[in-house]
Amino acid sequence: MIVVGENINATRKSVQSAVKKRDADFIRDIARAQTEAGAHYIDVNAGTLVEDEADGLVWLVETVQNEVDTPLCLDSPNPVALEAALELCQSKALLNSITGETDRFESIVRLVKKYGTSVVALCMDERGIPETAAQRVGVARDLCERLVAHGVVPEDIFVDPLVKPVGVLGTAAIEVLAAVRAIREQENDIHIITGLSNVSFGLPARKPLNRAFLVMLMAAGLDAALLDPLDQELMSLVAASEALLNKDEYCARYIAAFRAGKLKS
Repeated sequence: MIVVGENINATRKSVQSAVKKRDADFIRDIARAQTEAGAHYIDVNAGTLVEDEADGLVWLVETVQNEVDTPLCLDSPNPVALEAALELCQSKALLNSITGETDRFESIVRLVKKYGTSVVALCMDERGIPETAAQRVGVARDLCERLVAHGVVPEDIFVDPLVKPVGVLGTAAIEVLAAVRAIREQENDIHIITGLSNVSFGLPARKPLNRAFLVMLMAAGLDAALLDPLDQELMSLVAASEALLNKDEYCARYIAAFRAGKLKS
């Protein structure tokens, strides 16, 4: 399971304040904690700064890389901000994200090819976010075909079926689960990712919903997620699910996590 640590995001008031004040210690602490908790990528997002997004994203990249060697997930729809950040990346980045919309696709795929990055492909196009699993599968297939045609290898593609809040649309989780199963059957070499906490947006006690949904998604074929790696119970469920789904030979990682005191029982 590829874990993308979600906590350095300027939509969080504390992070936004830290970016504006250039509080490097605050950001470094979050980056280090997420890495130690098992994150494979650190997501960095300065999108709420709008006019100062490029400068904010560049500062976040420099600050995080001064603390940890964990690869970065550059989270922005702005190709100018992304390219400024990519110039400084010391390891292979994950770009979050590309869509089927023509202008956005062309501007982001250029960066993917130029810098040799991986990329999150959101299941949306000019028609918006699909309502049904079948529609998501169709958009995913189209995006994968277009990316491969541009020379992107399947292993560098992370398809995101885009879950909506279940509090707004009762079938949101069910449709995404069905989409993940179908996409996995058709595209075995790609990764499937989701922004986990979107499913619980607007509801109280969000963590149980996120945890339950992640286990369901992993059983359906999900192999990457943008989540909070500091949620020890959530990370324990990741380890347990991998063991049960035969993704952890001889349960070696599960045993290692237990010995390291990382499992919450």
